[in-house]
Amino acid sequence: AGLSPALAIHVYTQREIYGTVGSHVTLSCSFWSSEWISEDISITWHFQAEGSRDSISIFHYAKGQPYIDDVGTFKERMEWVGNPLRKDGSIVIHNLDYTDNGTFTCDVKNPP
Repeated sequence: AGLSPALAIHVYTQREIYGTVGSHVTLSCSFWSSEWISEDISITWHFQAEGSRDSISIFHYAKGQPYIDDVGTFKERMEWVGNPLRKDGSIVIHNLDYTDNGTFTCDVKNPP
């Protein structure tokens, strides 16, 4: 049985973003794929707090629907502003707090 080669998706984000406590920031995530954007595309944002080894999933987009974490520190402070058909997986975090310091990662999958 032959395996078909996996085609890469290139994901682009800002290296560093600065925000002020109480304000909001847009975490932009754009991507490029040589393949058409399938209905099964999924976008997941992860957050790793500064000084922590653990990364948690804070946002997921799948089957055409955004799923915002309804527990945890970003509950009710996150807004989906992306549009996968425009190759955009961006989110906004409102009412910034010192505890939001850390690393945010955007992960895009475009099956098959």
